[in-house]
Amino acid sequence: MDGIQEQKQMQEQVLEPIRYLPMDDSHYDDSVSLWKRMDGLVLSGADSREAISAYLERNPGLSLIASAGDKVVGTLMAGHDGRRGWLYHLAVDPKFRGRGIGSELAERCLRGLGEAGIERCYLMVMESNDGGAAFWTKAGWEKRDGILLFSRDPEKPAAGADRSGAAVSKEEKRAGSSCSC
Repeated sequence: MDGIQEQKQMQEQVLEPIRYLPMDDSHYDDSVSLWKRMDGLVLSGADSREAISAYLERNPGLSLIASAGDKVVGTLMAGHDGRRGWLYHLAVDPKFRGRGIGSELAERCLRGLGEAGIERCYLMVMESNDGGAAFWTKAGWEKRDGILLFSRDPEKPAAGADRSGAAVSKEEKRAGSSCSC
């Protein structure tokens, strides 16, 4: 396909109506491709095909994609633990921004979480992601002060613990031993 044909195809896609669909495994490759092009969106091992598939299975119908024709132009993942909801990976293709796609994805995901009985939702924005912070603030989300976010990988022992995860006292550390009870 030459440059003129590509440009024409892109213009046609931009004019296509946007459809909002539940995210499923078939959207994985296109979603990751979009996420990798987003400034401020950080991917990790939790974004593997297997991990995303498991997340979608645990939270059926809550995560959404926006499509123009057969192209994924927006994503937002949503899920909950039965008490609080979380949103992840809002992404809108820059060529499709300014059409309310991000806002519509957020509102639809929040509606789904509300229907699941979730009363409060959270999301995380990297400190360096000024655009993301501005979007969520404009959408009515409040930055929370006074809350610290901690994380720990389940398979890693706690600081001050032996390999089994048992706490090690100061005396044991000084003696160079640890209890293996």
